[in-house]
Amino acid sequence: MIDLQELLPPLLRGLWVTLQLTAGAAVLAVPAALLAGLGRMSRRPYLSWPAACYVEVFRGTSALVQLFWVYYVLPLLGLRLPAVWAGILVLGLHTGAYGAEVVRGAIANVPRGQAEAAVALNMTPLATLWRILVPQAVPLMLPPAGNLLIELLKNTALVSLITITDLTFSAQLLRSETFRTVEVFSIALLMYFAAAQVLNGGMRLLERRAARHRERA
Repeated sequence: MIDLQELLPPLLRGLWVTLQLTAGAAVLAVPAALLAGLGRMSRRPYLSWPAACYVEVFRGTSALVQLFWVYYVLPLLGLRLPAVWAGILVLGLHTGAYGAEVVRGAIANVPRGQAEAAVALNMTPLATLWRILVPQAVPLMLPPAGNLLIELLKNTALVSLITITDLTFSAQLLRSETFRTVEVFSIALLMYFAAAQVLNGGMRLLERRAARHRERA
């Protein structure tokens, strides 16, 4: 019989760390995705080239290698980050690189006539972007953004390899102490699933609200 009083407390502590990492990385990923996505659409090379380099580097290399590079290589270059901050930085930038393509695709799918109408009204390019294009693109961004958020939650398991006591690391420690592999990892699996469903439900709620706002507009 599963002794929940023995197994749950350390796993819940690990889950709390996982949720903190997910939230911190998401806070970083959102502006990174927005800035990189808009930067890639710019006609100015000094904006488009750095954005393209950021997106291609983080999309084209392993998140695990990125995490090891920031945590183990940067100290050799004189910059040492705490493990938690290294995890948030890498996971946020990695997710933001994929999010940049979501932003770019959503804005590109806004009907071209909207931008042409803004030009006819003598709106500046910046005003057209923030007042016309971005608000209409947000509902298109939300479904893939929800998928990226759930992927971010799952990717937090990587930080267990740089000694952060997240849910995965807590499960590994508990398994080695109790030898109850099936019970420990089954509970951890259910915790990840439950957290993903909460995130999914939250994003679905945002999608419905954005759709209603778009219909009223």
